[in-house]
Amino acid sequence: MAYLGETIGKLGFGLMRLPQKEDGTIDVEQTKEMVDLFLEAGFTYFDTAWAYAGSEDAIRQALVERYPRERFQLATKNAAWINCKTREEAIAQFDTSLKQTGAGYFDFYLLHNLGEGRTKYFDDFDMWSWVQEKKKEGLIKHVGFSFHSTPEELEDILNKHPEMEFVQLQINYADWENPAVQSKACYEVARKHGKPVVIMEPIKGGMLANPPESVAEVFKNAEPDSSVASWAVRFAASLEGVITVLSGMSSVDQMKDNLSYMKGFQGLNAEQQAVIAKAQEELKKIPLIPCTTCNYCAKVCPKNIGISGSFTAMNLLTLYRDKAFAKHQEEWLVGGHGKARADQCVKCGKCEEACPQHIKIRENLEKVCGALL
Repeated sequence: MAYLGETIGKLGFGLMRLPQKEDGTIDVEQTKEMVDLFLEAGFTYFDTAWAYAGSEDAIRQALVERYPRERFQLATKNAAWINCKTREEAIAQFDTSLKQTGAGYFDFYLLHNLGEGRTKYFDDFDMWSWVQEKKKEGLIKHVGFSFHSTPEELEDILNKHPEMEFVQLQINYADWENPAVQSKACYEVARKHGKPVVIMEPIKGGMLANPPESVAEVFKNAEPDSSVASWAVRFAASLEGVITVLSGMSSVDQMKDNLSYMKGFQGLNAEQQAVIAKAQEELKKIPLIPCTTCNYCAKVCPKNIGISGSFTAMNLLTLYRDKAFAKHQEEWLVGGHGKARADQCVKCGKCEEACPQHIKIRENLEKVCGALL
């Protein structure tokens, strides 16, 4: 779509999961081939971040040093909450990004992963006024932020910072009405404020390329020749007000698959939207812990256990059968948020008295211990 005078295309190249060689380093030669295919197909939006190890350096070699600067749009991000004790340390990330990418300026610059305790760093360091200064200097064209939290918090940030030009949100058909993510509600807040949206995690970190069998069957029955992953990207790209949909591609084959259905993409028709709805209904049939992340339980827990985070991780394990991913989520949602883990439960039962969903919390925490700890 056209955005502030620029033609980008509905597919963005997410540079978080670039192909790797056997020694674990980024395969720059394969990345070059992917870049070439992407640009040849008419797409121009590349998304990296200071926090993505090796990504900015790789895209300098694969893109910036090989194409005229006006051929592409490059986005990167500032994570002021990572090991920054001063404003100067946070600002230094920008200079590092300029050096590593060699881009000269950034078309899109994002304050990275706002929400919960992380927003405070951007407030304390007044990064809001700093990015506007960089915009006036011509080193940033468009300023926005990426966000992982509740629609209420997004509303608050946009009320306080109407100068932000766009928002990057996690949106996919599985999380659309997931109470732990609230994709739809966050999207609606951004649109209410008139903010265009960049979509991240349309395939949920690759998990929607291999969804539960009953969900995959819905898609395969509808379009036998289309990849299951393509439905997830097309769902996201069909939403109004979307600048681009980022796909974190890791191979030439993934790039070719994405280009095959996104070049000239016009949006899902009514019949295809009905297929998505059917797949969402299949997801709802899978027995999950019915936690809405209201966190009433957390308010009464004497051990400060991360109950809702534990249950979100357990539900991910049930849905996608990826234990490593579920364990990583448990570590982030519980320990990463300063909560005690499920094995610290003293079985007092106060949580169950407070739970409006009447969940057998103690019993389910034992399951978390058995499966993920």
